[in-house]
Amino acid sequence: MRPTNLTDAPLWRTMLMFLLPLMGSNILQSLSGTVTSIYLGRMLGVGALAAVSAFFPFLFLMISFLIGLSNGSTVLIGQAHGARNTEGMRAVAGTTITVVGLLGISMALFGGLFTRTLLAAVGTPADILPEASDYARVIFIFVPLLFLFLGYTTFLRGTGDSHTSLYALLLATAISLALTPAFILGFAGLPRLGVTSGAWASVVAYTIALAWLFMHLHRRGNPLALNMALLKHLWIDPQILKVLLRIGLPSGLQMIMVSLSEIAVISFVNRFGSNATAAYGAVNQVVSYVQFPAISVSIAASIFGAQAIGAGNPERLTRIARTAALMSLVIVGLLVIAAYSFSRSIVGWFIDNPDTIEIAHRLLMITLWSYLVFGTSVVLSGVMRASGAVLWPTAISIFSIWGIEVPVAYWLSYRVGIDGIWIGYPVAFLGGLALQASYFHFVWRRRTHARLI
Repeated sequence: MRPTNLTDAPLWRTMLMFLLPLMGSNILQSLSGTVTSIYLGRMLGVGALAAVSAFFPFLFLMISFLIGLSNGSTVLIGQAHGARNTEGMRAVAGTTITVVGLLGISMALFGGLFTRTLLAAVGTPADILPEASDYARVIFIFVPLLFLFLGYTTFLRGTGDSHTSLYALLLATAISLALTPAFILGFAGLPRLGVTSGAWASVVAYTIALAWLFMHLHRRGNPLALNMALLKHLWIDPQILKVLLRIGLPSGLQMIMVSLSEIAVISFVNRFGSNATAAYGAVNQVVSYVQFPAISVSIAASIFGAQAIGAGNPERLTRIARTAALMSLVIVGLLVIAAYSFSRSIVGWFIDNPDTIEIAHRLLMITLWSYLVFGTSVVLSGVMRASGAVLWPTAISIFSIWGIEVPVAYWLSYRVGIDGIWIGYPVAFLGGLALQASYFHFVWRRRTHARLI
């Protein structure tokens, strides 16, 4: 699909057409992790699932800065696309690819050297530490490739193309889901890779998908195709980097603080044993299907806002925020109802231990509804990010995590047990929404919003 300007058609219709493939992409990412968890939990046991779950917060930490830079590059590419500035789009993409490439290589080297130390530091149960370490080392090798793939799909969304990213993820997911059980069983002469099967399957799958993506963009004449026109921008432009960091550092810091909070949370959970750790992994899988659609709507709102600013129509921003918030409530609400209705059955896809299933079910009952609140909050933050306003929205998000969620989870974990850890989530989401809405209405809406480069 060629890039389109998201400001050319009726807002609700264009947003829905853009949002559906974006949600499909995020669901596919969740699906790959979900089915892999089912494979591990059912074919190798709860210990294998717990081993992978123990590494999840570190994986989230590794991609946090990438997400921040991607947020910045999406805003800049969206604004350049709205202004019909093709060279500006390529310059942003070139600088971002260079930075995330260096970052990915650095993380791969550091993580590969200190894998076991990092996992032991958060109290990973001794019975799963060796397998968790093996899994983590493969993922660290995979990081540079993952960064490049995710970065490129993010660029394309900034141009209004959410379909190509979906096709690439479909290919990667299909290959990964086919290879994971083959590596577990040693099918067709393949090696038996145990708990690392899913990680190695992802390496192969994303390598093939990235090669397809490059060929597809070149064949379609996409302005962001990796050709000589883009390669000449494959260096760090100081002016672009400055704006990227201005947007990306606060966004990346927010994601880092979120991931660190998850490391804190899993250290609380680990005190309750391997069953609790496995339940944590199952709950994260279910929650991702509710959380990612909310994040998808936020991304769409940010891209729509960036293109509106690039096209010289900042007056559309409030309407974009209102439409996106309503869509988030409807979509997330339907998913929450479905998850509540079938929670035990869904959790049973990952684990067959009755005690673990009951823990996971109870945790979902406590926290799932609050993602309606989360969805509205991230939509407001996404629209503000489109204008380059990230400092205060980020500060509010960090405060809601470290000033509310983590202290509440820690304190209640000693008062009411593992249930108390999950009570911290809705408390933090409610506080965060109140603060984001106040800043949006009383400060941000009164400012003038113009292109950043």
